[in-house]
Amino acid sequence: MDAPTVTVLNGPNLNLLGTREPAVYGTATLEDLRDLCARTCEELGLVLDFAQTNGEGELVELVQRARGRSTGLVINAAGYTHTSVALRDAVVASELPTIEVHLSNVHAREEFRRHSFLSDVVSGVIVGCGAQGYRFALERIAELTRPSRSA
Repeated sequence: MDAPTVTVLNGPNLNLLGTREPAVYGTATLEDLRDLCARTCEELGLVLDFAQTNGEGELVELVQRARGRSTGLVINAAGYTHTSVALRDAVVASELPTIEVHLSNVHAREEFRRHSFLSDVVSGVIVGCGAQGYRFALERIAELTRPSRSA
């Protein structure tokens, strides 16, 4: 039996991690996050599908593609969290257990960052835990998608 796939998607400007506002986002790079997710998935018996895009339409398409291929979705939509109804609709249409992740504590930042178009349609939200938030999200997806043990 093949291991289940989990899709981890990253939105705009996350390709600049490690150099962009390290006091806010930390010093981990996107490649560091990919490595952390790969190690975590291996430990959990999952296959990782990891991507980053700066384009809203491409992010929507990546969510749609996950629908038939993945058992769960972890998404750091970055700035699109606060602006994209299209992304929200794609997450709902995916029908996947989804965890929203933010490296920084968005609730302690600018007012506009405190609103998420995703939070009320996802299975959980992890904020302010830095790179470790991705590990938490993958662990939660593994728990949500584990087959029931009832006979």
